[in-house]
Amino acid sequence: MPHRLLAFLVRAGLASAVLAAGAGEKPMMKAVIAHEYGAPEVLKFEEVPRPEPKEDEALVHVIASGVNPADPLTLSGKYAREWGTHLPLIPGYDIAGVVKKVGAKITNLKAGDAVYGYPTFGGGWAEFVTVKEWEVAAKPKTLTFAEAAAPMCALTAWQALVDTAQLQAGQTILIHGGSGGVGSFAVQIAKARGAKVIATASTANQDLLKQLGADVPIDYTKTKFEDVAKDVDAALDPVGRETLARSYDAVKKGGIVISLVARPDPLEIEKRQIRGATVWVHPNAEDLAEIAHLIDAGRIKPIVTQVLPLSEAIAAQRQAATHHTRGKVVLRIAEEPKD
Repeated sequence: MPHRLLAFLVRAGLASAVLAAGAGEKPMMKAVIAHEYGAPEVLKFEEVPRPEPKEDEALVHVIASGVNPADPLTLSGKYAREWGTHLPLIPGYDIAGVVKKVGAKITNLKAGDAVYGYPTFGGGWAEFVTVKEWEVAAKPKTLTFAEAAAPMCALTAWQALVDTAQLQAGQTILIHGGSGGVGSFAVQIAKARGAKVIATASTANQDLLKQLGADVPIDYTKTKFEDVAKDVDAALDPVGRETLARSYDAVKKGGIVISLVARPDPLEIEKRQIRGATVWVHPNAEDLAEIAHLIDAGRIKPIVTQVLPLSEAIAAQRQAATHHTRGKVVLRIAEEPKD
């Protein structure tokens, strides 16, 4: 290739694609990738080979990908063995995008479908990701792709309240961190099921708790939640430690304490004759479809407070590590489709 033409292509940002094509290499894509475990600073913005879907996979062009409080734990390598993560690692466990192509064994998806979902092993912080059919569902029609890029939090709340607690109309639930990614969905899901909601958040987020529909908002910086929440049917804890320890007394006999971060103490559970459970979210297309139905019916709305470009992934990961994000932070990978 003539030197002048190559220089022009470099300036135009097309050199890598042309060289790859000329060499018979895989198509490339932009991605945020970690070659080692550690703090957010280990993340690099690079060009990497685009994945190719297997027979039971679909290739999704990612428009937006969410940032989760658990992401820093995955990046640190703390749960690499338990969660099956491997290096190099592309984070991103929330995606919303458009199906580009499908494998021969895919039956419910086709090219052009708008989907949202939770790729089990991540990969969403990239222009393309491969997914299994049971990891995604049709994107809620009433949401933009950026708004739809929060299914992991929605799934966590759904699987905790619906599948585990089996929350019913007329029951009362205590939700800690009601203004966070999981908590904001949990408040709305509980209200959609006809439950009374007591929710905690900081002073700055009391207005959001009310907007979400919390019946009894509690400012945990000024009020001990156990002074207000008594004899609840269920308590949802995304915090752990002292918050979990103080939640046992708020639950009535036969009720349940659900933690997203720790195992409820068996002795405390037995002493109070309550139930305890730890919920680890898992992909489920049927759950995603149920959530999408409630969203399109206007009963649930994702709270997305910040949309950042993919190049700002390190800043987004630092924010996630604080565990004090209001609603959801989302990375925009590509522009929203016109139609």
